[in-house]
Amino acid sequence: MLSTTYKAKNNGYFYPILKHASILLFCLLVSGGALFSQNNPQPKKQPEKKEVKNLIQFSGIVLDQDSLTPIPFVAVMIKGTNWGTKSDYNGFFNLVVSPGDEIEFLSLVHKTRSYKIADTLRQKYYYAIQVLTKDTVQLQLVEVFPWPSKEEFKRAFLTLDLSDTDVERADRNLTRDDLSYMERNQPANAALNYKYVMESIYTKVYTTGQQPSINLLNPVKWAQFIDSWKKGKYSSKSSKKN
Repeated sequence: MLSTTYKAKNNGYFYPILKHASILLFCLLVSGGALFSQNNPQPKKQPEKKEVKNLIQFSGIVLDQDSLTPIPFVAVMIKGTNWGTKSDYNGFFNLVVSPGDEIEFLSLVHKTRSYKIADTLRQKYYYAIQVLTKDTVQLQLVEVFPWPSKEEFKRAFLTLDLSDTDVERADRNLTRDDLSYMERNQPANAALNYKYVMESIYTKVYTTGQQPSINLLNPVKWAQFIDSWKKGKYSSKSSKKN
């Protein structure tokens, strides 16, 4: 009876102790693992480095082979792509390319040429002078006749009116009305424009600091006008003809 009671008491104390001991052991294991992981951190994965493509600034000038003059507006394209540029009025071009690219030079009146960028090129700037050859195309001879057939030419030649002379045709084409219209609407040439501008400048300089002169009250101008009128310079053309 005593022994049974002792065992029951011992069992009653043993189970709580075992339960607490197991919890304490679990906590020690968890904390130890955390400390180990902090002391020995796992190496982080390094990001993959992307390969940087080497770019080259390709510049140059396009010249004509015969005259060695710059060729403007030449298309400079990377073959197989839509990327390119064109030369300016002085034949200069500038394009960003990669090693190994093939550059094409296209012009309407020149033969197409290509230029290969070396694969081993490592510099950032590259210059070149491209010479293009003129593309000459020989066309077949084309004869142009005013009449579709010889029969029509013969008919037109036989019916040709040659009664009027060159002077009569000139007089008929240059009538008085046409000449009068041309005289009224004929613009001044370069010499007359220059003379008008220079006279205006001279008058402005001559009358600087005073009132501009009025030829209406100038006796010298009146004398010149009367003399010209007496000589018939202001008479109409119709009165002269009559």
